[in-house]
Amino acid sequence: MQRYNALSVLWGGLTGQRHWKKVWGEAEPKQHYDVVIVGGGGHGLATAYYLAKEHGLRRVAVLEKGWLGGGNAGRNTTIIRSNYMIEGNTEFYEHSLKLWENLSHELNFNVMFSQRSHLTLVFTPSQRDAMARRYNIMRLNGIDGEFWNQDRLRHEVPHLNFDGGRLPILGAYVQPRAGTARHDAVNWGYARAATALGVDILQNCEVTGFIRKAGELVGVETSRGEILADKIGLAVAGHTSVLAHKAGLGKLPLETHKLQAYVSEPVKPLIDQVIVFGGFGHFYISQSDKGGLVYGGDLDTYNSYAQKGNLPVYADVAAAAMQIFPCLGRVKLLRQWAGVMDMSMDGSPFITKTHIPNLYLNAGWCYGGFKATPGSGHTFAHTIANDEPHWANRLLTLERYREGRLIDESGHGPVPKLQ
Repeated sequence: MQRYNALSVLWGGLTGQRHWKKVWGEAEPKQHYDVVIVGGGGHGLATAYYLAKEHGLRRVAVLEKGWLGGGNAGRNTTIIRSNYMIEGNTEFYEHSLKLWENLSHELNFNVMFSQRSHLTLVFTPSQRDAMARRYNIMRLNGIDGEFWNQDRLRHEVPHLNFDGGRLPILGAYVQPRAGTARHDAVNWGYARAATALGVDILQNCEVTGFIRKAGELVGVETSRGEILADKIGLAVAGHTSVLAHKAGLGKLPLETHKLQAYVSEPVKPLIDQVIVFGGFGHFYISQSDKGGLVYGGDLDTYNSYAQKGNLPVYADVAAAAMQIFPCLGRVKLLRQWAGVMDMSMDGSPFITKTHIPNLYLNAGWCYGGFKATPGSGHTFAHTIANDEPHWANRLLTLERYREGRLIDESGHGPVPKLQ
């Protein structure tokens, strides 16, 4: 693998950029692999990379029905944080954030991780008390967090609508180490590093079925022929239910919904942080390196596999934006899309071995899929390679529903508080 550094960039400028190689390879399917990962998004690519790097497995394939970055990996608002308070989520997302902090160096690829702080605005005393509980639990677990009063917030984000909204902004709870990254760069970086370790990345290779022998899964049927494998991992986000049914897993505690996101026209630097509207609605906004304001809100609240949204959520998100940033009133929307979300009933994911021999499941990411990318791949690879969970995903199992120990962070499943 070609190493990227300042000297190579300088040399490229002097030689017309002719020395650059493809970022990742194009492979033909082999007849048999040690592990096949279904899904070429961030989670699938990260899993393959860590299987090769941490566990020494070289006969690994990632199967993607389209192209890398064409699914949810390219359809999100790129927010990274670990401000969780429920056991199971707390340790997992902090583990993932620590991996983010060194990811560009590890992959030798700039994923543009920017630790610009994550601010949850506070509008009422009761909300302030609830958030204080969360952040105190975080700090007891060694996770950074602090409270900014109104004076500090006015200094840091002066263009917020402090007094003209429905309720005054009293302050904000802040995680300074949180931030954003570049979604496509994350995919490309993992794909490049995995290829260099011998992983085969097979694009336009849709899994259409599974091969069984003596009650075990021994391979997959694809649009490019049959591929045998000792172990199979599913990391297909909103299409988990479809493939799980084909594999014989039955009905999972998941629903597929769509989550819209929006990008404005480029503007001058305006928002240095990730701002979350933590009051009487769901809204989050940050500014990309290109100047576009990236923002989103709630689900469209009905089951769908469509990658486009509808007007009611658009209007709700625009209203929330105007509540806290009236200065955005004349900014034009550049583009909009929807990601297909696999929403678990308690709002928390699964990274687990299943009851079907040789089948492993990575699903249920709800709103948290992008921020979990390194941690998901790292712990899923450990689970597949060792047939037992990593310490950070030991509670993220399907069995928690049968055992009655839901990881209900804030009722962010498809039917909040009715799990």
